[in-house]
Amino acid sequence: MLQRRLGAALAVALTIVLGGASVVGDAAPAHADQVRDLEYWLNDYGFTQAWATTKGAGVTVAVIDTGVSTSVPELAGAVVGGTDVSGLGSSNGQTPVGDGSEHGTLVASLMAGRGSADGTGVIGVAPEASILAVSVAFGSSGAKLSNDDQIAAGIRWAVDHGADVINMSLTRNTLDWPSSWDDAFLYAFQHDVVVVAAAGNRGSGTTEVGAPATIPGVLTVGGVDRNKTASFDASSQGITIAVAAPSEQLVGVVPNGGYVQWSGTSASAPIVSGLVALVRAAYPKLNAAEVMNRVIATANPNGHVVPSPVYGNGLIDAAAAVTASVAPSTSPTPTALLQDWIHLHRRIDTVPTAAPTAAPVARAVPSSDPPLPTDTAASPWLPTELTLTYITVPLLVLLGFAILVTLFGIGALRRLKRNRSNR
Repeated sequence: MLQRRLGAALAVALTIVLGGASVVGDAAPAHADQVRDLEYWLNDYGFTQAWATTKGAGVTVAVIDTGVSTSVPELAGAVVGGTDVSGLGSSNGQTPVGDGSEHGTLVASLMAGRGSADGTGVIGVAPEASILAVSVAFGSSGAKLSNDDQIAAGIRWAVDHGADVINMSLTRNTLDWPSSWDDAFLYAFQHDVVVVAAAGNRGSGTTEVGAPATIPGVLTVGGVDRNKTASFDASSQGITIAVAAPSEQLVGVVPNGGYVQWSGTSASAPIVSGLVALVRAAYPKLNAAEVMNRVIATANPNGHVVPSPVYGNGLIDAAAAVTASVAPSTSPTPTALLQDWIHLHRRIDTVPTAAPTAAPVARAVPSSDPPLPTDTAASPWLPTELTLTYITVPLLVLLGFAILVTLFGIGALRRLKRNRSNR
């Protein structure tokens, strides 16, 4: 039975929730020496092979979540900066706050955990990537900003402080989003940042993807179970899903240092954010659109027809993403995609352009009247164009008609006389 112990699985005020996570309540917490055996996705999705190329060094991922605790061994040295935009946490974003305060630490450990000093414990998919901890507090009274404004402020802070990737394991549970997010996400895209978002979970009440997973230009992640089949409870569906990643039986570390198994696209998103970090480290000259294209183009359809509202373009393949030959993308950039959406749906003011002037239509210019005929002594008696048209011709027609009538009358009269003489 799944026990919704984390606030990430609960809807909170103003309809923003964390992407959805459930902890297995019946399972005993894992021990550090068991954790590596539980991390099946490292081998099954090509991460251990990808590490022969890169482990994500030099790439910074911002985790906009409930804060990231650095008191656990797995995250020692991983967090290089942070902030709190709620007004309830510590200024460095490293004090878990709000509902589901464990959530941010779980996300960070799955993405960039370093493992323990003895070689055990959680190791993330990009264990050498750096983390910016941006703490938000949803559903907590006293926050200095609304939930929506916390997200917008967190994105801008992350961009200004060097994020190459932003992980958002949360959903607004609505298809739309506030206009303040337009500017914030455009700001990220214009600064070449890849934004990764969780699709949300049916088990947490999200039947279809919600913002930010619906925002054009965002890399949206759906979830699959251990058998690589679409997860019914630990994922949702929607046409914006780009790729799918594991979302069930995942293990992470919580602020007190314990280990738990959890499920949800809250966990799928950091796996993909870690993959993006690997690609950015392996191909530092690629821009955000090209990085996303490499992740999508190397996804494995796994026998499914793709793109799909459940699997997106397929299951992620970390080894292929950092080594395969990939054709350049012809798709619009994230910036262009979002700008087009804003233009169509926000009805932004645009400078009106002058209507094209129609080419003048050529018109026939009447010629001057013909010169009058020269008068001569005989001219009154000579026919002219006017007398022929309006006098002579009509008279001739009338005369011809009269002759025909006369001839007809004469013939009729003669026949009448002949008939009388024959009686």
